[in-house]
Amino acid sequence: MRRLGNQLTPARRESGTGNPVDPESVKRLGNDELVIRLLNTISHLSRWLSPIHDRARLDRAIHRGEPSVKDLVLRLRDEERRGYPKMYAIATRNNPDLDKLPVLEPTAADLRHDETATVLELMAECRRLRQSTGSLLRSLPDVSWHRTGISRREQSWTIRELANHLALHDQLILRELDRTLERVGARQGIADVSKAGIEELQLLSPPVPPR
Repeated sequence: MRRLGNQLTPARRESGTGNPVDPESVKRLGNDELVIRLLNTISHLSRWLSPIHDRARLDRAIHRGEPSVKDLVLRLRDEERRGYPKMYAIATRNNPDLDKLPVLEPTAADLRHDETATVLELMAECRRLRQSTGSLLRSLPDVSWHRTGISRREQSWTIRELANHLALHDQLILRELDRTLERVGARQGIADVSKAGIEELQLLSPPVPPR
């Protein structure tokens, strides 16, 4: 089920595969490394989804109540929609009240769009949103990553904490996507390079370029 409103998805330490996700591994990344990790999420999505021949499988779930590939891509997009406004407010204002940000509630037109959009169209939306996040983070000196926004409904966040949260959420969604693509048979007939798991893809990620 998709979440509404502005609150970010509560952190979990396990993906849908049952594999543990280690928040400390994200915290150990340098700021530049973290930006690269966030941008690489879209590369991983494209590597997995673009070559798929039978795209009808991306709308299917194996069992009722389980997410389809499309559902998972929507979750990724919606988390970015909740996270970026917080990040931007903190970057541009001193100690902003995050509870005063506009509440993100989908309109009937938004819901119709999500119902009819293809997975590749939704992936393109994820790309545009993530590029905005990456551009904002790259524009900040390291000291600004400690800037804080205040919330009484959720929790107070620094920019670094928000970036960490998005990276951890990415990892959870990518692992569930990897599992779901296998289970619905969407990878039949595609090259092995497009079947690489998330851990392998992260090892293949390019080195961090200098600022």
